[in-house]
Amino acid sequence: MKVLVETSARHIHVSRADFEKLFGADAQLTNKKDLSQPGQFACFEKVTVVGPRGELNMSILGPERPDTQIEVSYTDARKLGLVPPVRESGDVAGSPGCKLIGPKGEIEIDCGVIVAKRHIHLTPADAEEMGLEDKQIVSVKVGTPGARETVFGDVICRVSKNYAKAMHIDTDEANAAGIAGNVEGEIIV
Repeated sequence: MKVLVETSARHIHVSRADFEKLFGADAQLTNKKDLSQPGQFACFEKVTVVGPRGELNMSILGPERPDTQIEVSYTDARKLGLVPPVRESGDVAGSPGCKLIGPKGEIEIDCGVIVAKRHIHLTPADAEEMGLEDKQIVSVKVGTPGARETVFGDVICRVSKNYAKAMHIDTDEANAAGIAGNVEGEIIV
């Protein structure tokens, strides 16, 4: 079973209320580039994320979300001076907060910084065809034997009619496997 493996760099998802505080009441997210997941896009707008030891400029991904969330790699987290948990997107309770700085203001959020759990997006038809279920844990092999071939374990399957089939890993994971850009992976059940 094959799946496209994409590297997801650090980014932020913003709520409408937080976006207005950072960019102004009339500001709108501006689509820079459509992403592989339907309706998702990288924005021209960026924010500075500030932690206890450092800061990083990060792109916003649209559309707006109910809650603001910052997704980083462990390397990014160390630079910021934070120790975020590995979580599924949206599960931010109890995670560290940070300061966000935009062109029109800044805010402190109490929680929201996570390292995204590696995952595979699947449509219900993809999942059925592959014999996989929502929340099922699988492994995925990437790379060429003898050239840093890697098996990623603990990969969660996420099934929704709103998804397109693709696996997402962060930049640390891609670097460890020696992969760049989009590659093909093999799902191991």
